[in-house]
Amino acid sequence: MAILLGLDTGGTFTDAVLLDDEAQRVVAKAKSLTTRPDLSLGIGRAIDAVLAQAPDIAPAEIALVSVSTTLATNALVEGQGDRAALVLIGFDAAISRRDNLAEALGDAPLIELSGGHTHAGAEAAPFDPEALAEALDALPGEIAALAVAAQFATRNPAHEIAARELIRARRGLPVTCSHELSAGLNGPRRALTALLNARLVSMIDRLVTACDRHLAARAISAPLMVVRGDGALVSSALVRERPIETILSGPAASAAGAAWLTWLDTALVSDIGGTTTDVCLLRDGKPAIDPDGARVGGWRTMVEAVAMRTTGLGGDSEVQVGDGLDGALTLGPRRVLPLALAATQFPDLVHAMLDDALTRIPAPDDTWQLAVPLFRALPPDLPPESRDAQIATRLLDGPARVAALLRSRIDAPALTRLVRRGLVQMTGPTPSDAAHVLGLQTGWDARASEKALTLLARRRAGNGQPLAPDAAAMAQRIVDRLTAQSATCLLEAALAEDPRDWPLGPDTLARHPLMQAGLDRAPGLVRIAARLDVPVIALGASAGCYYPAVGRRLGCEAVVPDHAGVANAVGAVVGQVSMSVEGVITFPAPGEIIAHLESGPGRGTDADEALALLQADLTRRATERAARAGLDAPRISIVREDTGAQIEGRDMPVETRLRVTASGRPRLGTTPGTAPATA
Repeated sequence: MAILLGLDTGGTFTDAVLLDDEAQRVVAKAKSLTTRPDLSLGIGRAIDAVLAQAPDIAPAEIALVSVSTTLATNALVEGQGDRAALVLIGFDAAISRRDNLAEALGDAPLIELSGGHTHAGAEAAPFDPEALAEALDALPGEIAALAVAAQFATRNPAHEIAARELIRARRGLPVTCSHELSAGLNGPRRALTALLNARLVSMIDRLVTACDRHLAARAISAPLMVVRGDGALVSSALVRERPIETILSGPAASAAGAAWLTWLDTALVSDIGGTTTDVCLLRDGKPAIDPDGARVGGWRTMVEAVAMRTTGLGGDSEVQVGDGLDGALTLGPRRVLPLALAATQFPDLVHAMLDDALTRIPAPDDTWQLAVPLFRALPPDLPPESRDAQIATRLLDGPARVAALLRSRIDAPALTRLVRRGLVQMTGPTPSDAAHVLGLQTGWDARASEKALTLLARRRAGNGQPLAPDAAAMAQRIVDRLTAQSATCLLEAALAEDPRDWPLGPDTLARHPLMQAGLDRAPGLVRIAARLDVPVIALGASAGCYYPAVGRRLGCEAVVPDHAGVANAVGAVVGQVSMSVEGVITFPAPGEIIAHLESGPGRGTDADEALALLQADLTRRATERAARAGLDAPRISIVREDTGAQIEGRDMPVETRLRVTASGRPRLGTTPGTAPATA
């Protein structure tokens, strides 16, 4: 009997399952709260809990451990991550204005250098190591990683490699090169992808280290794998270098888990977590891959991932009240700590705060908000004299009321920066609190939820009336709003995948008044009907609370399978290793052929010889990556795509693209060798 241990570390919960690989069944499952900043606590508790559920299974029987995570996805959605610098080589000054690169960069340092290559892989200008060395010496101390992107690096990566070696030698920091993440030519998007990757390196490193530490403590020596955004498994050593490939890792695992748990071939999979709702279409039992690259938190990356639509909507979403006459509610995208959960961790503080606020009519929001530090010591990258450090110092003793924490107007932006960096979390009423008030969910402190929603209900809308008569009515308004926003998410995904050529985009169509009228089924002179024509597979710990109502609104079957609350952890161990490498042959002039190899351009005049060179180079690289990812004897598949043009009535080749994939089930039973991180 081969036992597989699946783990999923989400924004709120860490899930664990034990699967019998031969019998294809779940043996045991468990949950634990995700603990930040020390992830090892939540991971360890989840592992311990699931092992306790199956006392007959010895640690030595576990043949594979695999982890999926929403941490990278949530970090991009919430704008968190380490501060990273970007090195651009050979690009014009306008590059930062394309593909939201300037917005992603923010106030992080940008180093622009001469160099880069042409489309054919020839050097466009010499690389300037002296200028890079000078810029590196001037970087602020809080920079935790660097990203490097050079013009046409996918045609010739020499300048990115040279910059990487210099950065490592001079600063000793993790470096992400854009050519290692994508073979695409879109320079601005490659730079954006590399920058986001650099920001995530330490976060994923902490996750992997936490897993390694506890597995060793429990004498589990099985290989540790991580789920990529396309659903494939890779070794933990490899994912340390390329953490951005784990964006949409949790959703990819949920799609695999949905197919495994329901055996449905066609359905919309909707996974609601604490921070996000992730929706994808399952077709022929498999999720489609997004041909344009993963899109998360407003960023369009060049990372291969499932065609997933991720929205900042979850059980822990912040409840925002609009300024209009009716005080319309909006949920998300920011995640806050539910009062019900906060009260289980800090009961005296939370209840004293809420009871005090209940004596005030009306109570300002900041009188019943807590700031909860996610650090135990002052973060070393905060300058001691900064306002951020002053706020952080006030939180060293633990959570504090926001009203007491903010002593001047300039304190508020500093607290906001700490929240964005993931160092502090705010409390607030959430759908999870609403579910506790309505009895849809249990496990946390429902009394705290009722007090919080009583306070929220007292708030005045623009018409001067309270938002709701009592806590229960306020809770129902929040749940109804989550139902409506969830239905819109599902409609957007369905319209995006629908084969018809709609005149408007899926976002516009899903929110169109006629569409909403059809879902409302309201009577009128014109009757409009709208429904979803495929079932919805609802996953997540809270799916059973919300999705029966979502299914009714959409007029479709809402399937909440057994083990829906740990579907990500199930999906984490049912996938395969799959490592793909792409390369091209170009024909820049009659009689001239260039095979763009890892070592640089290989020029010749024979197309078959160039094709053989490229295929051998890509096969070697894919096989090496598969071995590092935990696969010993991969299956090799090759896809060829030829592009041509007609010139003066003659068919002329322009480009031949090869994609070589090494795939198969990961090795079981022995821990793979680790490799030095090169990110």
